[in-house]
Amino acid sequence: MRVALFVTCVNDTLYPRTGRAVVALLERLGVTVDFPLAQSCCGQAQFNTGYLGETRPLARRYADVFADYEYVVSPSGSCAAMVRDNYPRIGEPAAAAVAPRTYELTEFLTDVLDVTDVGAYYPHTVTYHPTCHGLRVLRLGDRPRHLLEQVKGLTLHELEGADECCGFGGTFALKNPAVSAAMGADKARHVEESGAQAVCAADNSCLMHIGGTLARRGSPVRPVHIAEILASTEGDVW
Repeated sequence: MRVALFVTCVNDTLYPRTGRAVVALLERLGVTVDFPLAQSCCGQAQFNTGYLGETRPLARRYADVFADYEYVVSPSGSCAAMVRDNYPRIGEPAAAAVAPRTYELTEFLTDVLDVTDVGAYYPHTVTYHPTCHGLRVLRLGDRPRHLLEQVKGLTLHELEGADECCGFGGTFALKNPAVSAAMGADKARHVEESGAQAVCAADNSCLMHIGGTLARRGSPVRPVHIAEILASTEGDVW
């Protein structure tokens, strides 16, 4: 099987390690991964702030870049949700046609590859934060948890208020900084109280917010994308 990796702006700019983990993981599972260099932003920030005219060219670009792929895989529930949920509503037929073929990483693993044990090894205690777009728009449900539960050496700690937003919300954090910071403080406190060594999620944007809050509190808990956990093996720990 050949798929295209849609790595997203945040990962490409700030967390390239996550994109490399996705490639390592999928190749270990027998998938050939292409990375089309012409890919760009999905347009979520523009769409969320009402700039529909600026969103449409980015949606058309996405459609052009990924038109020939049966599957497009992204390590971001947020950007996958933008493509799947919003592209069909912005009046760009080509973008709407590609949207159903775009998958967030964990749903691609469970729904398309039909695998929950990916052969990972991660000898740490971890708590899981289900991000808003993954939980409420893509409806990922327990898919990420099922994958984490099969990782050898990993102990999963429950997170109080797990389904509550971390407070990032893309442009929400910029428009409502005080509320965003308060929500982030609540989330960071719950993460620390879980007793885990690491907090994981399927979106680095949320992990950036949570991790920044934890760092400001002097917490030793580190943020880690779920792709990096699933890519880890006994011989190659990410």
